[in-house]
Amino acid sequence: MIGFGAGSLGELARIRDYESRRLSSWDRSGGNADYLMIEPGAVRCLGEIAGAGCVRHIWMTMVSLPDEAADLRRTVLRTFWDGESTPSVEVPLGDFFGIGFGLRRNFVSAPLQMSPDDGRGFNCWFPMPFADGARFEIENQGESTRIFFFYIDYEEHPAVDADLGRFHAWWNRVNPTAGTAREQGFERSDYGYSDKRPAGPGFGVGAPWSASNLDGERNYTILDVRGDGHYVGCNLNIDVFERQVNDWYGEGDDMIFIDDEPWPPRLHGTGTEDYFGTAFCPKQEYSAPYHGITVYSGTDDWPWAGKNSMYRFHVEDPIRFRRSIRVTIETGHDNALANDYSSTAYWYQRGRSERLPALPDVEQRLPR
Repeated sequence: MIGFGAGSLGELARIRDYESRRLSSWDRSGGNADYLMIEPGAVRCLGEIAGAGCVRHIWMTMVSLPDEAADLRRTVLRTFWDGESTPSVEVPLGDFFGIGFGLRRNFVSAPLQMSPDDGRGFNCWFPMPFADGARFEIENQGESTRIFFFYIDYEEHPAVDADLGRFHAWWNRVNPTAGTAREQGFERSDYGYSDKRPAGPGFGVGAPWSASNLDGERNYTILDVRGDGHYVGCNLNIDVFERQVNDWYGEGDDMIFIDDEPWPPRLHGTGTEDYFGTAFCPKQEYSAPYHGITVYSGTDDWPWAGKNSMYRFHVEDPIRFRRSIRVTIETGHDNALANDYSSTAYWYQRGRSERLPALPDVEQRLPR
């Protein structure tokens, strides 16, 4: 049987009892055409596994002929565990591997990586156990043919431990977000901040940061699911597409509600950059095992403008829930800003009590 500790450096010397297996796109004719051709609109099964086991590593890469903008948003990865009829993973390919907007970019984290040249090699090391079969699909929802290469390396076991959760990933987008500053009459000026009332106190800025968010109801939702499991992180993508009362998106606090608890949640943060392990309005790309900023697009004239992508993985500190979890973040303090937010959440769960919202149509996923 398999436990989550297997495969860590601390357990690497332990000789365990399993069979090493692989699904891949190798050329069955013995030639060198080691890829799948996936035509527009096609769904291809990458492989099915019978019995019990655990996926240990996934590698994928893809070329579109002809080139197609945001092809990683137009291509969808799905995984099914234990004979389920709806997928536990249904995420645009690039977002699943850590970066949104259909972008490829070199970065390194412990569970996810994009590798040279220019982020074309996608790697995942999240363990994915299953007790009674697994199936993997790719769908081409674009207009160009995909030339698709992959490895899915897994262990075959007689059985897996009953307390192992199943790996899940879910994609979400809100465009634009709440923009409460405008609703309250705040406007941007060349000289700072103005509104129809006196400015209130704030950290380095005036109004509207004195407004109160005492319920989190209008926060952006990274994950909202019922069941028994633990949340292990996310990537978040923010497109700052127009000048607003404050160009800096990161005053938004993370708020994570566990098991239907009321506000304030037991896990209440202090700012977006704080949750993602950085500090003080970062303007540098950086990657570490469990946190980083993979995309920064600002300029001297407009810091934080355009596309910003970041990740936080709770590998050493998974967040436990027994009935439900709602992972949220403010889009600016009190959801003041109207930007384009998208995200992928990752978690483990025992079964699923209800189906997550389906992946939006491709037109609703395309980046600006």
